[in-house]
Amino acid sequence: MAFSCTNSSTRFLSHLVAKTPTSVNIESRLFGISCSGRNLKQNAVCGVVQTIFDMSLESHVTKVTKAKVLDGSRMELDVVSEKELREKGFLGLRKTKLVCTIGPASCSLEELENLALGGMNIARLNMCHNTREWRHEVIRNIKWLNEQKGFCVSIMIDTEGFQIHVVDHGPPSSVKAEEDSLWLFTAEKFNGPPPFTVQTNYEGFSEGINVGDDLVIDGGMACFEVIEKIGNDLSCRCSDPGLILPRARISFWRNGKLVEKNHKLPTLSAKDWENIDFGISEGIDFVAMSYVNDAESVRHLKQYLSAKSSKSISVLAKIERWECLQKLEEIVESSDGVIIGRGDLGFEIPLEQIPTVQEQIVYVCRQLNKPVIIAAQLLESMVEYPTPTRAEVADVSEAVRQYVDALMLSSESAIGMYGNKALSVLKMTCNRMELWSRTENQQPPIKLHQLGVSLPDRFAEQICNSAAEIANNLAVDAIFVYTSHGHMASLLSRNRPNPPIFAFTNNESTRRALNLQWGVTSLLVELSDDMEANISSTISLIKSQGLLKEKDTVLVVSDVIPTLTTPVPIFQSIQVKTIGDT
Repeated sequence: MAFSCTNSSTRFLSHLVAKTPTSVNIESRLFGISCSGRNLKQNAVCGVVQTIFDMSLESHVTKVTKAKVLDGSRMELDVVSEKELREKGFLGLRKTKLVCTIGPASCSLEELENLALGGMNIARLNMCHNTREWRHEVIRNIKWLNEQKGFCVSIMIDTEGFQIHVVDHGPPSSVKAEEDSLWLFTAEKFNGPPPFTVQTNYEGFSEGINVGDDLVIDGGMACFEVIEKIGNDLSCRCSDPGLILPRARISFWRNGKLVEKNHKLPTLSAKDWENIDFGISEGIDFVAMSYVNDAESVRHLKQYLSAKSSKSISVLAKIERWECLQKLEEIVESSDGVIIGRGDLGFEIPLEQIPTVQEQIVYVCRQLNKPVIIAAQLLESMVEYPTPTRAEVADVSEAVRQYVDALMLSSESAIGMYGNKALSVLKMTCNRMELWSRTENQQPPIKLHQLGVSLPDRFAEQICNSAAEIANNLAVDAIFVYTSHGHMASLLSRNRPNPPIFAFTNNESTRRALNLQWGVTSLLVELSDDMEANISSTISLIKSQGLLKEKDTVLVVSDVIPTLTTPVPIFQSIQVKTIGDT
């Protein structure tokens, strides 16, 4: 048969309880802690905090002011979150985000809209597949749905990365390697491939490989023993029969250990850089960096994006290599987020280690305040079948229990027959596990390490840690955070509070980036230097749409930096507000 293919939280606010006279109709009860950015250095030994206790009456807000707020301000809340909020209330909002890979089965405008309606937060495009024209059309359709239909779907591209794999030369799409059959693995190109010959994509694929080593296809789909080296080629005997698929990954093992061959390979190929430039021109939101070698390659890409793009583009490091685990903390710290590629990672470490490694990576990401996505084979059976296996649902439930930021569908949505059903299963499982975790108080205790170095950063961190604790202790309905760059929204998310987090921002890039943060619903609004005006206007807007009602309680956190013209320059603050009858 011929075959060839390529391819610690502080408690200084937790005692606060609203004590308000019952004889007065109160619009809001405010308990605030504020720190002036202008006086921060002057007041710092441990930082002097100005405490503000303010009670504002409904009569202070005139009808004229309200009219200006409603008529002169705008607020964009995506239609899916709004629908979910109306139907289920604040605590019914799903907090785990969902990523869908777009492929032939999901690329039409209709299918994209169905996925968006089903809860897709981020659309992923795998740059290994399809043409540039195809990707442009998909991105154009997603942007149209966002603009015309009121969705807020972010766009991610996933680089191909540099890996040794089988070259795809067309039919047959797969071939069966029988036990004891002899195969030649070569980097040489050929026309009309001879029987039992497989072409690889990398000329130096056989360097450092010895006779007796094992050549493994896709982590065990088929295995071969190297019996002879012929120049740069390898003659192999099939020791474990199985299928060789197009673009199947090739790895080498010696005495039960992986032979490290990737340290000399570039993380990004020339083709990857072309695709990154394409993504910049298309205004994407995330770049997922495949087969990351080290933190320096991540930093290099971030510098490149910063220099080339006028908007902020986040870099997500994909943890897929054994080497990554040796440098995990520095790689996570250098990135804007992490994707755990369990499929490829499972090719390089023993299968039984995958659950503990996944939990370790999730823990490191939580400590370093980086969002983490679980990817690969979540609902693999739904590529062909309309219902998942019970083991798959248990796997997804465990990821949600670990408080990961997002779950990602790959083949299920890209080429599967039941992409929308798979997304529905993810959404249903997330909702059920989040409800169970909250009602049964099952959030595992975790002591968050201090991240901030400077006094302002440490203050922001403590503000958010305390805000989350107050929100849980007072059982507020929601947390409102006003943020230009999303930092305090992410710090709140890191604490995994029970109430949902609504992030109000005037930055479109920030809004899209927050699509990946656990429990955060981002809204695009006009923000001024007057924080009280921002709070009043957004609350009025939300109330006008029937999404807030009398006696709802919200905790308000702000990191919007004012200008020098602001009369009272509030740098960071916490407030608790109870909504009054308008």
